[in-house]
Amino acid sequence: MAKFVNFFEFIILWNKTQNLNTPSFHLAIARWLQEGWMNGNERLLLMVFRDAGKSTLVGLFIAWILSYNPNLRILILSADQSLADKMSRNVRRIIEMHPATRHLMPRRAELWTSHQFTVRRSRDHRDPSVLARGITGNFTGTRADVVICDDVEVPRTCNTPGNRSLLRQRLAEIDFVLVPTGFQIYVGTPHSYYSIYADCPRVEIGEEKAFFEGFHRLCIPLVNKLGESAWPERFPAAAIDALRRKAGPNRFRSQMLLEPTPARASKLDPSRLVIYSEPLRAVFANNELTLWIGDTPMVSSACWWDPAYGRPGRGDRSAIAVVMIDRFGRYWLHAVRYLLFSPKELDEVDEATQLTRQAIAFAAALHQTRLFIETNGIGRFLPGLVRRELRGRSCNLTLVERHSTRSKAQRILQALDPILAASHLLVHQSVAESGFIEEMREWAPDSLARDDGLDAVSGAILEQPVMVGSRRFANAAARQPGGSGFLAETEFAL
Repeated sequence: MAKFVNFFEFIILWNKTQNLNTPSFHLAIARWLQEGWMNGNERLLLMVFRDAGKSTLVGLFIAWILSYNPNLRILILSADQSLADKMSRNVRRIIEMHPATRHLMPRRAELWTSHQFTVRRSRDHRDPSVLARGITGNFTGTRADVVICDDVEVPRTCNTPGNRSLLRQRLAEIDFVLVPTGFQIYVGTPHSYYSIYADCPRVEIGEEKAFFEGFHRLCIPLVNKLGESAWPERFPAAAIDALRRKAGPNRFRSQMLLEPTPARASKLDPSRLVIYSEPLRAVFANNELTLWIGDTPMVSSACWWDPAYGRPGRGDRSAIAVVMIDRFGRYWLHAVRYLLFSPKELDEVDEATQLTRQAIAFAAALHQTRLFIETNGIGRFLPGLVRRELRGRSCNLTLVERHSTRSKAQRILQALDPILAASHLLVHQSVAESGFIEEMREWAPDSLARDDGLDAVSGAILEQPVMVGSRRFANAAARQPGGSGFLAETEFAL
């Protein structure tokens, strides 16, 4: 290995044996990888546009570091076993054919399989030199000096909130596999706005920091800020324009420009929302209740509950929302909550009763006088239960049943499309940090993405407004004797 100290020389020699040229950005990647390896940068993230040969480069890197230190234990993780095996076969082929690695060939053929192999080394490790696993496979019993995560994010591992959560959980297991001073590289391209590769946290899915915060990043998009191609020999301007048209703007931005973007163009653009942070104020004066947000009085309000059993982590979520309208015709989405029952309390309180109590408390806390409930599906069994729970309570809340005859997609578009186009939908900061924004980004009329919050908000928007300025009280505790005024500020950690 002494003759091939530099990784870029290792690459150039390999390309010569394959009658290939070496593009300049490959050499830039090689220098970056070598610098990270030699300088002890233990966490690296390499993002390169699709069809750039990044997996081949990483395979060469694995062969190079094995030549540098044959005793290394390397774990390759990909989205599935077939992708991981493909990388493993690539590394084996390089070791078999590269002039600098042929000395690594083992004496026994049984050590040379597709999903794992062991090179000739001086130490007797229990783990092979290279082990290939799909991200959902079993790798927790292994130990590794190097972990290579090659394309762990693909559409099927990030197309739903559940799959994205599972991917993050599986990647967290790497900490229990990698030795304390181990080396880790992620290689890939984003496939979702909520990509693990995003350079800033997505607060609406609960992230407080970017998933790869603290990693050394190298990002090489197909087109730089000057409009120049990173690989003009393979991707001239005409080829880039054709690819942009074929892939569409969203896929091109994600896969070629490396900007985390929804897989499809959303009909509901969250950038059209107006965010506010002022609390809701309930004012009682002259025996009349009014609701204010900041200095703006509300003239109508609706609270809509789209019920579902809401088992944690499974199925549809039970969503409830409050939308108010001011005198200028603007809609204020002040709160959205996803109700979940607690399985631990089922011995004492059944699912429906738990959810009903949460919905009533939500509406009453926001000074609503009516609770609209969609009676499609399980909702047809709930009105009697809601009325039972309302008896004896201090809140003055009336239940109104509604049966929807239009499709959910029609309701969502009819409610949200026009007011988003006019930038007339204002949302509270707590809503912007909830799953509602995630639903907006990924929703399309024919998609299977979650839409429970969208459905609840749409119901509240489309419902005949309940005029505020009424003598009815959602919260009877706010009632004050005489003609004196009363003001209540309502703030929630929703």
